[in-house]
Amino acid sequence: MTPRPEQNSPPASLCILRTSAIGDVTHVVPLVHTLQAAWPQTRLSWIIGKLEHRLLGDLPGVEFIVFDKGSGRHGHREIRRQLQGRRFDVLLHMQVALRSNLLSLAVKSPLRIGYDRARSKDLHGLFVNCRIPARVGDHVLDAMGSFVEPLGLKQTSVRWNLPIPDAAREFAQHHLPGDAPTLIVCPVSSHRLRNWRPERYAAAIDHAALRLGWRVALCGGPSAFEREFGDAVLAHAQSRPLDLIGKDTLKQLLALLERATLVLCPDSGPMHMANAVGTPVLGLHAASNPARSGPYSDRQWCVDRYDAAARKFRGKPADALAWGTKLEYPDVMDLIRVDDVIERLDHFASVHKLAER
Repeated sequence: MTPRPEQNSPPASLCILRTSAIGDVTHVVPLVHTLQAAWPQTRLSWIIGKLEHRLLGDLPGVEFIVFDKGSGRHGHREIRRQLQGRRFDVLLHMQVALRSNLLSLAVKSPLRIGYDRARSKDLHGLFVNCRIPARVGDHVLDAMGSFVEPLGLKQTSVRWNLPIPDAAREFAQHHLPGDAPTLIVCPVSSHRLRNWRPERYAAAIDHAALRLGWRVALCGGPSAFEREFGDAVLAHAQSRPLDLIGKDTLKQLLALLERATLVLCPDSGPMHMANAVGTPVLGLHAASNPARSGPYSDRQWCVDRYDAAARKFRGKPADALAWGTKLEYPDVMDLIRVDDVIERLDHFASVHKLAER
């Protein structure tokens, strides 16, 4: 095992390898701030996915090396070309997929820090020579933050400070003017079995709009599936939420989430983007454990049916499952009832005195 550097001799250069996904790269940002605060002279480079770069590419003090995973072998060759002849003092290998393990071979470094054995897969251990501490019960963000520990550091605070351009804030201000209580609904996860039913979203939207008097906006990406899903939500809704599906960029979405009062969504990128800008999240959890992958700062507004899903689909309570087990079964999200979400909406409105009088 490679010895770790001493705290009084910070590395001259450090490379982070975490290409995806949106929520996960958002969780890496506090680690970047931890490194920058401890070692302001260390040159930080980050190998990141093309989509994820659109969200974080203007993070100060970081050189981004963009990996286009959609381009197949060409993407790997391009990373090798960009890194040819370069060496880093440290590699933080923060992704365990086989594609990322192979991509890590392009990074020349004597110290290659990876996940502990329990969280390794796809031969991850063959591509690292140092591991983070083995722990059970960590939130994903805390697991990522522990990558500084073999370097003699400790992530003791969590800060995002995600840059939001003025133009993105102007976009958000244009579509959500004033200070009316606003529910933003981002209904789609890239993991389709985490998605709630469109008619249930519509019922929650109608409650927020017609009973609580809130402004509601529907957001989503430009994919055909998200447009189709959004249309199904709108078809079932009696109210008429603002439809922004496919009309914003990631930075504009970040600005919209910043203006929201509350965000309703499944376990997905927008959940963690909203959390990063300080907006409360009503997260929908049955397929995934909110203690591991829910909104990091505040999970009190989430609906948690993960234990019920464990008992139904695995025949045992959630605490008997391996940490991080996903329960992505057909209809698992049906364990979340409309009344569960309405109760959270009403409680949030009551606590924050946002119900229509």
